[in-house]
Amino acid sequence: MKDIKYPIDFKFNIGTLANDFTAKDSLGITIAFVKQKMFKLKEDVLVYNDESKQHIQYSIQADRWIDFSAAYSIKDKNNKEIGKVARKGWKSIWKAEYELIDQHQKLQYHIREDNPWVKVLDSLIGEIPILGFFTGYLFNPSYSVLNLNNKPIVKLKKEASFFGRKFELSKLNDIDSDDEERIILGLMMMVLLERRKG
Repeated sequence: MKDIKYPIDFKFNIGTLANDFTAKDSLGITIAFVKQKMFKLKEDVLVYNDESKQHIQYSIQADRWIDFSAAYSIKDKNNKEIGKVARKGWKSIWKAEYELIDQHQKLQYHIREDNPWVKVLDSLIGEIPILGFFTGYLFNPSYSVLNLNNKPIVKLKKEASFFGRKFELSKLNDIDSDDEERIILGLMMMVLLERRKG
């Protein structure tokens, strides 16, 4: 992932059984195709360079069976760990919160849901017949990546769409190229987890 032009769009495929999406930059160039393996006790995600799925660029795997406090190891195509994204346990039940950890096991960034009430309203109204079909247009959560000084670096926002299938990633401040890769991959894993929660 080099010389990426923001914003980046994540668009989920709704015609497949798998939980997968395509990431494209502002020029419409595919920068990744993300596919979550099905029927696994531990989360297992592959990141390909495009929709052809011929070349795996990264893998993301949970360190344990499905758990509120799981950490997800991000590895490059040479199986070298480049970082981790970790869910903040029970704290994430109310408001999604994750940590991005670098290759030296040091905390680098926080990922935080901006307004947890959006998710609550989405869940409540989603249960109402007919009206539930339109929650993808009404309630769109957003998530901010903050550095250790609480300065926002990037923002991921769900776009208005049926089935909650579109997200937009915008850059708010400059990012080191090594960090950028880790941030984007961490958000890819997070959006798979959060979208499944509703």
